[in-house]
Amino acid sequence: MTKTALMIGATGGVGREVARALARHGWHLRCLSRTPKPVSASLPDNGVAWIQGDAMKADDVANAASDVALIVHAANPPRYKNWRGLAMPMLRSSIEAASASNARLILPGNLYNFGADTGPLLSETTQQEPNTRKGRVRCEMEDMLRAAAATGTRSLVVRAGDVFGGHGPSSNFSNVLIKPGQPLRAISYPGPPATGHAWAYLPDYAEAIARLAEIEADLPPFDVFHFGGHWIEPGIELAQSIRRAAGRLDLPIRRFPWLAVRLLAPFVPLLREVEEVRYLWDVPLRLDNSKLIALIGDEPHTPLDQAVRASLLELGCLSS
Repeated sequence: MTKTALMIGATGGVGREVARALARHGWHLRCLSRTPKPVSASLPDNGVAWIQGDAMKADDVANAASDVALIVHAANPPRYKNWRGLAMPMLRSSIEAASASNARLILPGNLYNFGADTGPLLSETTQQEPNTRKGRVRCEMEDMLRAAAATGTRSLVVRAGDVFGGHGPSSNFSNVLIKPGQPLRAISYPGPPATGHAWAYLPDYAEAIARLAEIEADLPPFDVFHFGGHWIEPGIELAQSIRRAAGRLDLPIRRFPWLAVRLLAPFVPLLREVEEVRYLWDVPLRLDNSKLIALIGDEPHTPLDQAVRASLLELGCLSS
């Protein structure tokens, strides 16, 4: 078995950055995509094979996963569309492929598993009490991995907070706080200014996943890790960091229009999904990363202002 990884969702923010981190660690990459090699993938040409296929089709995933040592399942239904109908079958395809190829499967996770009353500090063993549809689906996905481990299919879940970075076009950072591809005119902040919020800079998060992939053979059949990332308290400090990165300390910080979201949610599916997870802004939910640090040493951590500036540059909001 060669040091080859199959990427499911390599064109998304998390998948793309994890692929880049794995490539730096010497992994050969296979990237499953429904279209030929996307120009925007920002992956190295050397050592990357693009395979045409659909993550919803178990045979496509199984064929792409032949003889790989690692499968990274970073596919998510776009714009929250039909999570149960799409996310569950895609993960099932990856689990079956991992079982057939004896590969370790890694699932990037998030905070949806946890309800508003489970904080403020979340360990890997904190009881999951989701109070949203997306949260229940996330718990079921992890339950699928646990069940598969009982029959020999190895997997890891690496949970993180809100991701941000130049290759995270679907994140709250780029969809809510700012407008990608446009000069900064204002910052929209969704939460109470004083409430802490968990953020994960994509290159740091991806590097942590790549380090776990290097030692996966020494880990249990199923395991969960929390990536601490940037715990920002007060939460409004992220908006201040954007101001500093732009060199504009007077850049307006505006309240997010939650009332408009609530009124339009019954008619706009995306806004309904955004409203459902509003609690993640209203209550402090911090990930305890002590288990991860004990295993890999210091967690990869880019200073906040440096990470924010790099993100804004790559998103086309600043000129170099």
